[in-house]
Amino acid sequence: MTGTYSDEIWWKSAVVYQIYPRSFADSNGDGVGDIPGILAHLDHICRLGADTVWVSPVFKSPMADAGYDISDYCDIDPLFGTLDDVQRLIDEAHARGLRLLLDFVPNHTSDRHPWFIESRSSRASPKRDWYIWRDEPNDWRAALGAGSAWTWDEKTGQYYLHFFLPQQPDLNWRNPEVVEAMHGVLRFWLDRGVDGFRIDVAHCTGKDPTFADHPRCLAGEALVDFNDQPYSHEVLRGIRRLVDSYPGDRVLVGEVNIRSTASVLQYYGAGDELHMSFNFPPLDAPWDPIVFRTCIREVDTLMRPADAWPTWVLSNHDNVRHRTRYNGSLRRARAAAILLLSLRGTPFLFQGEELGLEDARIDPDRRVDPGGRDGCRAPLPWTEQPPHGWNGAPPWLPFPPNPGQHSAERQWADSGSIFHLYRHALELRRASPALRLGDWEEIDSPPEILAFRRRYGDDVRLVCVNFADRELQFTPPGKWRAALYSEGGPAAGTRFPGKLEREQAVILEPET
Repeated sequence: MTGTYSDEIWWKSAVVYQIYPRSFADSNGDGVGDIPGILAHLDHICRLGADTVWVSPVFKSPMADAGYDISDYCDIDPLFGTLDDVQRLIDEAHARGLRLLLDFVPNHTSDRHPWFIESRSSRASPKRDWYIWRDEPNDWRAALGAGSAWTWDEKTGQYYLHFFLPQQPDLNWRNPEVVEAMHGVLRFWLDRGVDGFRIDVAHCTGKDPTFADHPRCLAGEALVDFNDQPYSHEVLRGIRRLVDSYPGDRVLVGEVNIRSTASVLQYYGAGDELHMSFNFPPLDAPWDPIVFRTCIREVDTLMRPADAWPTWVLSNHDNVRHRTRYNGSLRRARAAAILLLSLRGTPFLFQGEELGLEDARIDPDRRVDPGGRDGCRAPLPWTEQPPHGWNGAPPWLPFPPNPGQHSAERQWADSGSIFHLYRHALELRRASPALRLGDWEEIDSPPEILAFRRRYGDDVRLVCVNFADRELQFTPPGKWRAALYSEGGPAAGTRFPGKLEREQAVILEPET
């Protein structure tokens, strides 16, 4: 669909739960999470109340970059299971009323992909132009500490481009054969019933055709962090046309890793590129009212007039978990849950947020990821007692702190746990058109309190978040009763007393 979005489109009301398969659940005792492990715990996601699952890459890969170096887009790495396992996951998710998104990695393949093996076999190879080769490198720098974005190939006497590791050569999307091949990958999974894709580094496919040096690379920055080329929009429009040709409102969510809301907004196009794109500033944000107020205002100011639907995310597989960023404070993490689930836009939850997990402490000899992102990728503890549901070989990474206390089993049993806070907040969101789809309007409040109104027709909710480490008085206009406190406070349904405890958030509904 192109143009103005309808309120009825499912992804505007969705709550997306991200699964990092290595760390979610292990079914066969090898210490690595897998697809049957996801299948065994789908009911956890249903119990929580999320309605969409995004699964990070499970495709065939040498695992130089945790599966983002793909050697076969249309098959599954044996580490995670089989193609039949993924089909069963799609079917069983749908049977539970869950939608399922997969990762799509269009910028690069593995250097062991048959396409690249053929491309580097000879300068005369029919697939030579499927990748980007040059006689001389420029100053472009790769991410993940890989240094130059160019690697010399001894056999053919040229350099190839890689925005990430040398094992991840970049595809040449200006070649129509590459476009058709990658569209074929999308068709393969759409035909199997997936509901959409999270597109990895969606802004990077359109390389500068002049290959000009970049001053920020001279300063040591990786080009992937600010690459923003017009041809990337052409690539996305082609992908969007393909996805829109399928029934069921399939969705594209982009990772546009540019810390500028105005720049990210361009990747929505005229309703003909991404449906949604990740909003990165909250992933970097400390627990600070000025930072959050500034970010939320900017998103509302820029995106609402453009009819672009926002996303909100506090943690993911590439960033320090937000509880860790908030100095380990569970109280702050609980208040952040209320904030995340009550903003205008689609929230994305990273596995373990609902358990109150922090980053694991990883000793140097246990580190796996070349980018140093292991801490947030630690295994989920399922049972209170060791080995916390990971029976057999020890898990591939250590558990986060206090795994028994933050195990799913312990959290389910404790009615006051952060798991049940998320569950109740999601129940309120489902029941309120204002919280799902309503306009966002900031209301006057003390500087350390963020307060806003959500309104959809006659349905109105008020949300207040106290960022201060002390109790503050605040009396919003009107008469309100509490629907849900992040922690403490009077019982739900009682009149709001005009004060917020330290680092406390509340959802209010009008008194009737």
